[in-house]
Amino acid sequence: MAFNGTWKVDRNENYDKFMEQLGVNVVKRKLGEHDNLKITIEQNGDKFHIKESSTFRTKEIDFTLGVQFDYTMADGTDLTGTWVMEGETLKGTFNRKDNNKVLTTTRALVGGELVQVTTSGKKHYKRIQL
Repeated sequence: MAFNGTWKVDRNENYDKFMEQLGVNVVKRKLGEHDNLKITIEQNGDKFHIKESSTFRTKEIDFTLGVQFDYTMADGTDLTGTWVMEGETLKGTFNRKDNNKVLTTTRALVGGELVQVTTSGKKHYKRIQL
C-alpha cells in the first residue's frame, strides 16, 4: 500500500491534551489547533518525501524506512527516530532530545482517511487534490 497523496487535517482528537503533555504552552497549542496543516506524501518503495505545509511554516522531510534521522516539530522540539512499516501501518518511534521521552506515531489508511495517532493525540486527514 502506498501513502502517496496530499492530505489535509479534517479533525483532531485529544490534540490539546497531547500537546500539553509535550510541554507546549497554551498560546502555541491554540495556534496549532488552527494551523491548516496539509501533508503531501511521496512514497517510492522504502523511501519517503514528506512536505508539511501550514499557515505558519513549510517543512520537507526525507527518510528511508528503518534508518534513524533527526526532525524538529513545529514547536521547536528536536527529535531523533525512525519510521518502519508494520503490515500496512507506518510506525514512527522518536526520542525527544531534551528529555529523552519517547513519542510514537502511526499512520494508516482507514476508510479513505489517513489516520495519524501520536501517543494520546489523534488526527484524521482527508485526501485533497492540489
